[in-house]
Amino acid sequence: MTRVKKGVNALKNRRTVLRQTKGFRFRRSTNEAAANEALAHAGAYSFAHRRDKKGDFRRLWNVKINAALRPLGFSYSRFMGAAKKKNIALDRKSLAHLAEFKPETFKKVVDTCAVVMVK
Repeated sequence: MTRVKKGVNALKNRRTVLRQTKGFRFRRSTNEAAANEALAHAGAYSFAHRRDKKGDFRRLWNVKINAALRPLGFSYSRFMGAAKKKNIALDRKSLAHLAEFKPETFKKVVDTCAVVMVK
């Protein structure tokens, strides 16, 4: 069997890794071993934080809905309970959008639930 030298492939792998770490600071962008470790951590963090982002947005929507409900005299938890009883199928994302950008429409939704809600 003929001898195969790995120089070309090793250089290609090294270039690929170092291109991916462009913008990293210090040794992590220039040293292959440090770059490999940095990429492994970056991948793990990005995977985990894609999941965290969903919870972050849900918390933000809850705050926006609650902030819009307080001047109307209701709390977030009572409103969500009443919305479930009235079978209002709007999710938190769309409710937060209504609360922020279309307050008159949001008030109509709240008035629909107001019958069930106890102040």
